[in-house]
Amino acid sequence: MARTLKIDLFTDVVCPWCLVGSARLDAALANVPDDVDVVVENHPFYLDPTVPPEGVDVGEMLKQKYGRDPKEMWERVESEAAKAGITLDLSKQPRMFNTAKAHTITRLSKPNGNQHELANAIAEAYFLDHRQINDDNILADIAAEFGWDRGDALDAMNDANELATTEQLATSASQQGIRGVPFFVFGEKYALSGAQPDEVFAQALEKTISEI
Repeated sequence: MARTLKIDLFTDVVCPWCLVGSARLDAALANVPDDVDVVVENHPFYLDPTVPPEGVDVGEMLKQKYGRDPKEMWERVESEAAKAGITLDLSKQPRMFNTAKAHTITRLSKPNGNQHELANAIAEAYFLDHRQINDDNILADIAAEFGWDRGDALDAMNDANELATTEQLATSASQQGIRGVPFFVFGEKYALSGAQPDEVFAQALEKTISEI
């Protein structure tokens, strides 16, 4: 009989460490035993809830916040991304966008069973293809690749009630003590914060699966 492993994943699609952490999780999941069914549920988290719809210049924001050249910070995450097989150049995506609509379409993809894949695709479109994911049409194009009717996707991401639900969930995550992402919860028991090394993901999975 198959066992089920639930993983709750809190990320933001404009978070470069989330891109790395998700890749490392996926690499670890490739080695899960065949008798284990893995269910990954994505939850909304806002890296910066104050970002306006038109976005902000990431480099300028980091300079003002930390008082140093953002390239130093970018080099670290780019180096870790390379170890995960991702060619990342953060200088090519100058703007950080509000992600309410991206989170909403991801959240509403739960019945489709491909939330995690859709979230990864939006993050890759943003970081690797340098697409403007605050654009409704771009998000709808991506959603259509994961089973959405394009018109339904446009309606869903602009639904005031659905956006309010996303906002409430993102706020709730912060209130529960999640201060940074990526944040992983394995089997509703064990939590990991950050883009941990591959062996840490492997250990977390092994321990959780042994207790199912």
